[in-house]
Amino acid sequence: MSNIIDGIIISDLKQIYHPDGSIKHGIKNSDDGFNEFGEAYFSFVNKNSIKAWKMHNKMTMNLLVPYGEIFFCFYDERIKSPSYKNFFQIIISKSNYKRITVPPKIWFGFKGISTEPNIICNISNIQHDPNEVSRKEINEINFNW
Repeated sequence: MSNIIDGIIISDLKQIYHPDGSIKHGIKNSDDGFNEFGEAYFSFVNKNSIKAWKMHNKMTMNLLVPYGEIFFCFYDERIKSPSYKNFFQIIISKSNYKRITVPPKIWFGFKGISTEPNIICNISNIQHDPNEVSRKEINEINFNW
């Protein structure tokens, strides 16, 4: 695993197993990384599909993977950041169930790993606004997926 990027928070999440159906915690308003609630949405990623690169200019994301397995990569292009030009990589899955809190201005992408459905839940502090998102083509950031 690479060094964490300044401002990103990785939180262990509780899973409660029950024979009739398990419970997976997501986020509470008292948790580190909770700011405000804007919306929650789900992204589906097929096996070996890569969605990269995207950066939110205002949104703080709280990402979790309730089902499947997803490889995340984050890149810090903030000139004044102590982690400037660093990458951070992490795999989130049932066996590594965590929440990634990502502040604005961090580039990110992800790749589906599992053959089962790969699902990301984003609990964000603002509602999605296509005008606050910046995008780059996959080859504009030098990373070997």
